[in-house]
Amino acid sequence: MTAPILPVSSTTIAGTIRPAGGPGGSGGFQDVFASAIQQVESMGQEASASVERFLSGEGEELHTTVLATQRAELAFEMFLQARNKVVSAYQEIMRMQV
Repeated sequence: MTAPILPVSSTTIAGTIRPAGGPGGSGGFQDVFASAIQQVESMGQEASASVERFLSGEGEELHTTVLATQRAELAFEMFLQARNKVVSAYQEIMRMQV
């Protein structure tokens, strides 16, 4: 049985998003970006390991392998789109007249 989908509340969001220099915030954007890269890398490694286990016949099921691969691909695509948005925002800021 799967866990129910819980509503997003303002206290949940406030607990996860902190300003860069504020209390509890250690490094801001750089830490968030590094963490996102680490998560995408981790998903890619899990997918590769799942494919290797499936191909070697170690009992890995096909649907588990496909799900891990799709999860890694979607994580990479989402990260790539977020990166594109950040670059676009940076370029827009650089075009502003001071």
